[in-house]
Amino acid sequence: MLGFTSKEKTKYSEGIPEGADDLTPPQHIAIIMDGNGRWATKRGLPRIAGHKRGLNSVRKVTREAKALGVKYLTLFAFSTENWLRPREEVHGLMDLFRFYMRRECKTLVAEGVRIKFIGDPSEMPEDIQKLMIEAEELTSDGEVMTLVVALNYGSRAEIVRAAARLSERVAAGEISSEDVTEEAISAELTTSGIPDPDLILRTSGEQRLSNFLLWQAAYTEFLFVDKHWPDFDQTSLQQAIIAYNNRDRRFGAVKEASA
Repeated sequence: MLGFTSKEKTKYSEGIPEGADDLTPPQHIAIIMDGNGRWATKRGLPRIAGHKRGLNSVRKVTREAKALGVKYLTLFAFSTENWLRPREEVHGLMDLFRFYMRRECKTLVAEGVRIKFIGDPSEMPEDIQKLMIEAEELTSDGEVMTLVVALNYGSRAEIVRAAARLSERVAAGEISSEDVTEEAISAELTTSGIPDPDLILRTSGEQRLSNFLLWQAAYTEFLFVDKHWPDFDQTSLQQAIIAYNNRDRRFGAVKEASA
């Protein structure tokens, strides 16, 4: 199970150990939902079948994260690079986004979940852009958890846009160059107002960020799971949190030795 320490491997392979009810969830979990296509190909199915099956995992993990007390759950749904995939697969993904937003919003409202989209919506089909706006408005009162969906998202492009906006403000005399701080850049990102992720996990065994939350992940813990996204469920999320709870987060500092 790539990405785990030896101690974490033992806990993960044994499943949910005693005391799992005492899990301390991170405030913000971000997930790169990888392996839908490979899951389908392995079974002789078209790739879109894996994406459809992956929606079940989205539902399960969203509900489990909320039940465990996670405040922010970010899902990497579609990257700026995913437009390069076969036309049929891209069209299928767009149809799945439509299906999810039309069907799930009322459930999210009932469960107190607010949805927020990050990325560049301008390149999405117009009807999907409208559904995104409607979903954010419909769920805006949700206070239990925020579900952040990264749609047409690319972290480098996000940082470039933030830098360009700050440059324009400096040129216009609104701010000085000394005002271009880490906080100022963070405020210009599409994740403004959302805390940085405590844990980023990626399914399917790949060990890379793929242009996801590069700025925000400066001190994030990473977990790489050898399981395709359609096979990731509530227990998988609990196991990931157990692994996270065994990490020693120091944020660049050194803990004082106990006397």
